[in-house]
Amino acid sequence: MKYLTDATSDIFGTIKPPITSIPSEPTVAFGSLISAAIQIFILVAAFTMMIYLFLGAIQWISSGGEKEKLTKAQQQITNAVVGILVLVVVLSVFCVIKVDVLKIPGASCFSFTLPTISP
Repeated sequence: MKYLTDATSDIFGTIKPPITSIPSEPTVAFGSLISAAIQIFILVAAFTMMIYLFLGAIQWISSGGEKEKLTKAQQQITNAVVGILVLVVVLSVFCVIKVDVLKIPGASCFSFTLPTISP
């Protein structure tokens, strides 16, 4: 049974406990605060862009062939896609600065581990 537990923890990962205290060094605490704020902002922006894209698609479907409504829906979808692309660029730049330039300990971006089944 231990083997099964080890395999599932490798597949699903481990849960990190939340930060329970503010680090004693002010620069580390400030860096962690700024990093968390930027990550929250990026998450909210991504969610907003997806909703905006979804609403544009609904407008397109409900336009009923009217040229003005269709153009407005196309513009909304275009704006949402451009916003998502800008967000991806911002996230990439943020990750490069966070990991490579500032060398924040424990920081990693875009690292994915594919699950494997070992015999």
